[in-house]
Amino acid sequence: MDDNILLKIEGVVKTYPGVQALKGITTTIKQGEVRALVGENGAGKSTLIKCIMGVETPTEGKVEINCDGVWKSVKNAVEAKALGMHANYQNVNIAKNLSIAENYYLGRLPKTKLGTVDWTTMYEDSQKVIDKFQLGVNPTATIASLPVALQAMVTISKISVNENIRLVIFDEPTALLENDKVETLFHYIKELKQAGVSIIYISHRLEEIMEICDTVTIMKDGTYVETKDVAEVDKDYLISKMVGRDMADIYNIQRQNPGQELLRVENLSNSNFTDVNFSLHKGEILSFFGLVGAGRSEVMRAIFGVDKITAGKVYVKGKEVHYKSPKEAMIDGIGFLTEDRRTDGLALPQSVELNTNMYSYDMISKLGVIDLKKEKQRAEEYRTKIAVKTPSVKQCVNNLSGGNQQKVVIAKLLCRNPDILIFDEPTVGVDVGAKDEIFKIIETLTKQGKGVIIVSSYLPEAMGLADRMIVMAEGHIAGTFDNEQMKQVEEEDVLRIASTIYDSENVSAEVK
Repeated sequence: MDDNILLKIEGVVKTYPGVQALKGITTTIKQGEVRALVGENGAGKSTLIKCIMGVETPTEGKVEINCDGVWKSVKNAVEAKALGMHANYQNVNIAKNLSIAENYYLGRLPKTKLGTVDWTTMYEDSQKVIDKFQLGVNPTATIASLPVALQAMVTISKISVNENIRLVIFDEPTALLENDKVETLFHYIKELKQAGVSIIYISHRLEEIMEICDTVTIMKDGTYVETKDVAEVDKDYLISKMVGRDMADIYNIQRQNPGQELLRVENLSNSNFTDVNFSLHKGEILSFFGLVGAGRSEVMRAIFGVDKITAGKVYVKGKEVHYKSPKEAMIDGIGFLTEDRRTDGLALPQSVELNTNMYSYDMISKLGVIDLKKEKQRAEEYRTKIAVKTPSVKQCVNNLSGGNQQKVVIAKLLCRNPDILIFDEPTVGVDVGAKDEIFKIIETLTKQGKGVIIVSSYLPEAMGLADRMIVMAEGHIAGTFDNEQMKQVEEEDVLRIASTIYDSENVSAEVK
């Protein structure tokens, strides 16, 4: 056996009632190797990493790690951590009511000679980690007080406080991160690699794999396809192997001629943003891009009646509105897909049927009694319309892949037949095949005359989908681009605008 091999996965099968999630996966990973793991949602990636980490026990086969020349099987998650195995899972898993420092040292709080918690040491050591990852926050800050992107960075940085690290699994680590934090993460991965730590890296952003990984393992429908050196493949090759078809340009959607105005915002302000002005028309896709703290999501929350507006006006179909709650906005024809679908968008323990109808039970009820026939009919209708892959509408949403969970949230919005749809990070944690399906849903909506707003921290998506793009920085609009300008402007220039290095007038002059 090669002494450089750290991890052996041999014939791993995982079967659940009625489903074989893994069908005999075999591969090895070397010390200091950065191995990408790619495949569509449902390919078995998440199940495999759970088997590696001891969260799930393989039905057949085994996982072993090389501990200083001794091969040890991984029996459970506690043992995996003791063996130097750490995982940063796709969904932010952290104690939100505790401080950053308490999360870093959860389960191993430093003690003084008197046996009390050594808060001084804990805060000082935590500040070093915060500085290393350029988080710009206080170690006493509670997790709940942080934006979702910073919560994600805390979970990543938490790995570094461990002394014993042999293997780290990153599952969609950049899904919620802005570009500067992605670079911080990549720098950390390179540090781990140089220290001989092995990395398993899962991402639907294939350009990241080309940049940071040494090798790539492709999975499809629970089976192992192949492992290749990253230098030997390109994105088109990976996509064809994952989805079984070519996909030259997933942003190649049919564009509509914008119609009448659906939404107009004038001088909108609150504590998170100032003097925001824009409009949205029938058949139009308007994207919002910006770095963490730019105020993009906060603008949408204010329009939707979640947050208070302190100044400015909102007009829907020419009528000034003053929504006091999201319910009023929904009834008035606005749908809002929030950036954190698991927390704000879904009742995870409940069925696809219930989640699909959740926003619109008032439309299929009489005197408080739900029409159960219509409830099922609507769930089946939207399951078919937007291709939710589930054996039944009675299936628990928590059992679906990330892409299919996102489709259920979209179905929930569409049940009210809104004219204005706001999608905040619509493809977070979604594979390339499901992304294409979501983009086709958006294309269908614009053909129907709907107006769509997309908030995205992924610049290729923000630029590739939109008819117009608004760039926000520090709570105000820093630049606006139409479709023709976006074809000519460089992503680097847009990032400079988002970083307030210079404004869009200089860029616009160059691309016109």
